[in-house]
Parts: sequence; structure tokens; C-alpha cells
Amino acid sequence: MSGRCVSRPDRLPTDPITTDCPRTPSAARTPEETLSAAPHSPAAHRPLDVESTADDRDQWPLGTFVDAVETSLRDFVATQQATVDSVGPIYTDAVAELTSFVFRGGKRIRPAFAWTGFLGAGGDPHAVGADAVLDVCSALEFVQACALVHDDIIDASSTRRGFPTVHVTFAERHRAAGWRGNSDKFGESVAILLGDIALCWADDLVRAAALNSATSARLAPVWSAMRTEVLGGQLLDIAVEASGDDSVEAALQIDRYKTAAYTVERPLLIGGTLAGAGPDLLEVYSTFGADIGIAFQLRDDLLGVFGDPSVTGKPSGDDLREGKRTVLLAAALDAADERDPATAAALRAGIGTDLSEAAVDDLRAHMIDLGAVDDVERRITTLTDSALAALNASDVTEDAKRRLTAMAYTATRRTS
Repeated sequence: MSGRCVSRPDRLPTDPITTDCPRTPSAARTPEETLSAAPHSPAAHRPLDVESTADDRDQWPLGTFVDAVETSLRDFVATQQATVDSVGPIYTDAVAELTSFVFRGGKRIRPAFAWTGFLGAGGDPHAVGADAVLDVCSALEFVQACALVHDDIIDASSTRRGFPTVHVTFAERHRAAGWRGNSDKFGESVAILLGDIALCWADDLVRAAALNSATSARLAPVWSAMRTEVLGGQLLDIAVEASGDDSVEAALQIDRYKTAAYTVERPLLIGGTLAGAGPDLLEVYSTFGADIGIAFQLRDDLLGVFGDPSVTGKPSGDDLREGKRTVLLAAALDAADERDPATAAALRAGIGTDLSEAAVDDLRAHMIDLGAVDDVERRITTLTDSALAALNASDVTEDAKRRLTAMAYTATRRTS
């Protein structure tokens, strides 16, 4: 924000994410083996050693970058506190829950991609304006908070990151206080408003960043497109589920706009735009970002069915109970329609219902037997390799190529 100097080691970290080189997976058949296997990638696409050295001040671990982002967010929230408090204690308490949600876990992957996009386009992390760039990158966390809070309402999710979702939290508070009216409706209403506040704060933090007028003008359409796309993706998700469209194409379209655009592609474009990147580099960022963003969501689809709740923070199998039209489900239905109509009927009858754990296990087994899990793993590998091929053929700085390669594997091999 204007006039603020963020306290960080040597100002700002430049290496937001590090990871080890991927391993070629062995054959995967059980859910656990499938999810623990790393996607295969040609040797030419393996990330270089990304461990920091004592002499390289520009390579900082993820924790340092996360700390820098959270400092930016906390500083901004502090500037809003007086206005919030002036409305009254109810508002203060509600906003406190929002800020708790923002700072409760999360990978900060969107700010990390934006920051790396800035570095890859030649941005100087030690320049006077670098704090402003970090503020813009950090604002993406408020966009994410809005999306998650609203998505949990739409999906009727009860937990997020191992805690009750925001709407459930306020429904319980209403119930405990003995207030009038429907507790669940109250909780959803409060959560909608808090999601709206988060989106407003994202815009406010961007406006408060000390960007010059030319940079602000370049950033505006990219930022606006990101917001419009993620809301459009959410609408596609709702409409596809309601219509019963279970095609792979429909699921991929949702992934493209609900997740990929604002998780990887637009953050990279935001970072590149802040550094003054030209159209060729921005096109590379767009290609890389779309592919890795979709692969990121495909991994999420697998985790939503086979993930460990103690790691993901969400009940395993919830995607099946919620009836989410994922690529995983679409691939299973495609295969079942061709080979096993009875299984196809069982899948369609089960998804979107209050499934028991035994029923969830049965559907998982069907997805594995039908080859849907392997299909999604192949898609993740293909998208990752395609993204890295575009990156390696580009003029992105060599250091940023290394960083983005590492981040690509981190995003697509995660377990939470």
C-alpha cells in the first residue's frame, strides 16, 4: 500500500515455491497408490534443483513468501478495522471470522504464481515499487476467500480446511443464541455478505497499492477479466449440474473458468502485466497457466473422491455426495456407458445423494475399474508436459522457468 515499507528479509523473497524433482510412478491401481504416484514427465521437463544456497539471496523458501503475503494482508485489514468497528460489534465479529478464514491455512498459490509471473517478465524484486506488486499479488487471496465462502454455500459443504465452513459457523451461532428465524438461512446470508466483503477488499487492496498510473491502466482489464471469469465458471458449474450434462467437455469448460483462469493463468498474467511484459510472453503465460490450472483442478477432483480427510480438510467422497460434474465422473460414465450399462446406472443413481461410506467405497471401486482414475492421471500428465513444453520454448527468464517448473509439479502432485 502507498507509503508502506513491508518488513521482510532483504525486502522481498523471490522464490515462492520449491519442490523436489518428480519421480516416475509405478503402476497405480488402488486409490491410495493412484494419488501418491507422481505424474510421469520426460527428463527434459524435470525441474532443476531449486534448493536455496547460502550465497543466493534471491532464493527464499515458501514459508518466507507466505509470511510476506500475510503481512500485506494483515496490514490492509488493519486499515479497515476502524470502519468495520464503527458499524457495530456484530459487524466486527463477523469480519473477524472472515479474516480468521483468510489466515487459516491455504497455500497462497495464486499470489505465488503472480509473483513468479512478475519475476519471469524481468520484474525487480528489490525495486522501490516491489511492495506494491506484492500487495496486488496478495489481493488474490481475498478473491480466493470470496470464491471459497460462496462455493461452500452453493455446495452445502460443512467443512473447509478442517474447520466448519463460514455459513455453518454462523448458523450455529444463531442457533446457540436462540435468535428468531431459520438458523441455516441466517448463516448463509452472513456468509454471502462476508464473501462480498472479501471481493471488495481485493479491489480495495489493488487500488491502495502504490502503482503508477500507466501500470494501473494495464492491470485493470486483466484484473476485471479474472473476476468475471471465475463468476462465470461458478455459474457454469451450477448450470451443468442442474441440467445433468455429464460430458467430459462440459466438465473441462468448468475447470477452465472456475479454477484454471483465476488460479494460475490470470495470476501469471497479472504478474507479467505488472512487470510490463509484451504480448508474446503473456501468451506463453496464458498457455502455461490454462494447462497447469486445469491439471490443478483435475488433481482436486481426485482428492475430492480419494483424498485423506485429515490432509485435505474435507470429508472424503463429498464430491460424489454433492453430485459434482467432474472430469473424473464424466470419464467413468463414458466408460460405463460403453462397457457396463448397469454400472453407469448405479453411478448416476448414486451421485448427488447422501451416500454411506460403503456406497462411496463402491463408487470409488467402479471409477478405478472403469479406468477413470488412470484417465484423469493421464490428462494431468499431458497437460503438465504441454505447459512445460510451451514454457521451455519461451523467452521467460531461465530462473523463472525453473521456478515455474517446480510450481507446476507442486500444483499437480499435491495431496491437499
